[in-house]
Amino acid sequence: MGLSSASTTASATPEGLQLCIFDLRRGQNEGQELDKILFFFPADLPFSAQFSVIGLSEGLITFTRIFSPEAACEAIEAERHSHVFYEAEPDIWMVMVVEKSKEFEAIWRSDALRKVLKEVHYLFVMFHGSIRALLDKDPGGGLTRSHLYYFIMDYLGAFQKRSPFDGCCWDFLVGKKLLLPSFRDCLKERGTVQMLTVGREAAIEVQSLVRVLESCAGNIPCHSLILFQDLLVSTTLSPDDTVNLFAYAVLRLTPRALSSGVSSWSYLRKGATSHVSSSSILAGPGGVPEQFQGSDVNSPAGDYNYRVIRPLQQNKWSKGKDGFLVTDIWGAEASNLISATPTVLLHQTQERMYLCAHQHKSLTLIFLIPVSSVLIGDQGVSAVKQQVLENVSLKLLKVEEKLSKGWVGENAYHVSGYRYLLVDGDRNVSRASPAGKVTTLTKDSLLSLSKLREEVDLEKSRAQSDDAGHEKELEVSIRAKNNAWVIARVTRGKELYMVLEKANETLLYASEAVEKFSNRYCNGAFSLN
Repeated sequence: MGLSSASTTASATPEGLQLCIFDLRRGQNEGQELDKILFFFPADLPFSAQFSVIGLSEGLITFTRIFSPEAACEAIEAERHSHVFYEAEPDIWMVMVVEKSKEFEAIWRSDALRKVLKEVHYLFVMFHGSIRALLDKDPGGGLTRSHLYYFIMDYLGAFQKRSPFDGCCWDFLVGKKLLLPSFRDCLKERGTVQMLTVGREAAIEVQSLVRVLESCAGNIPCHSLILFQDLLVSTTLSPDDTVNLFAYAVLRLTPRALSSGVSSWSYLRKGATSHVSSSSILAGPGGVPEQFQGSDVNSPAGDYNYRVIRPLQQNKWSKGKDGFLVTDIWGAEASNLISATPTVLLHQTQERMYLCAHQHKSLTLIFLIPVSSVLIGDQGVSAVKQQVLENVSLKLLKVEEKLSKGWVGENAYHVSGYRYLLVDGDRNVSRASPAGKVTTLTKDSLLSLSKLREEVDLEKSRAQSDDAGHEKELEVSIRAKNNAWVIARVTRGKELYMVLEKANETLLYASEAVEKFSNRYCNGAFSLN
């Protein structure tokens, strides 16, 4: 649910943003309030200020539940701040408070910020399991705080050293500026995958590759994900697991991700984000703020002595001579010092899987093997990898060659005259105009579309609250200040957002342009007839 107010009593700090995670089941007794804090950014903010943010958030959550017990509070829009809420797990809340600043054009959609929180949690669970499970394992909370601290700071990019002018697909902290999705990102959709359209012959080769890959595991059930560049080609995973693994692959595994300082073309962020200043967070050795070193279980950094696997560390993956990607993030086997095989937890089955990745030129092949099915651990995984090298290599060559021949470059999905975003919510798939083309739009057009999307988000949320089984259908066309047409159509789980800056002045012309696009590129899904 979304609320708006003229002002709030939130404790505003000059840093511009607070991001916190807290557990409502903890710290209920007087003198134990610190215990409920699991993570707080910036970490060097005084505890009194942290309590102020969390206390206000807890109060708002409790208050809104009076009026809407079934729908959790999602956003509060105040005069100077945006408050975004996400209940990641029962009674475990993630809250982002962002200061509004005209200087940095900090105009964003609450839903876009909430999807950042969701992505953080989904990726965290994929590697470390649920937050609640970690708390049950170590009731003191030190284990959980340590994992959350390093994971989220790696996600934000805080442990990287690079020029503040270098773009990076999903690393938000550049220098001392935190980059958040702004109105300039309104033609992007986080939490979706971008797919490569392939011809019939290439599709047959891909299917053959998947079958051969599955046969390499023998009787062991396995899953696979295939990417070309930063686009998905094939998956045997559920939609949710596909989104999570795709996000990690684009962030750390694809050829562009392995090339230090090179951005994913699908998510170029240069000049397209909202900047808010952050406090210094690398005060102590090893990147841990000085006041959080040691074993104080009440500190947001947790116990500094815990061994923490950091899967989002930058520049920790590399390509071996055999084409397999290797990393020492998960440690090494004591017997032979060979790097241990990474593991992930599937959302759909809650099964832990070994993660193996092989790369040939622009093609990245990821396959997952159940940990429970491999009796001799990493040695068993090595045997499967050997089978892959012997049986899949030629198939990889053929598939990569066919996909490369059909690839026309970063502007492959550009449609002349249109700037668009197409989202299939049922499949978690999106397609959009190339980032370079979107940058040609005027500020007025982007602001208008961002505001329109905010209204669509609210309408969808209301429809969900009124009737969870009913899908909202919308058709909105708005004439912006610069005479551009800004359009949104929502129907049967699909969404289309579009900007037409060079359209004729009539609404009829704009409607006909949408019809042409729908019939040619969307199988008529958004046609009015």
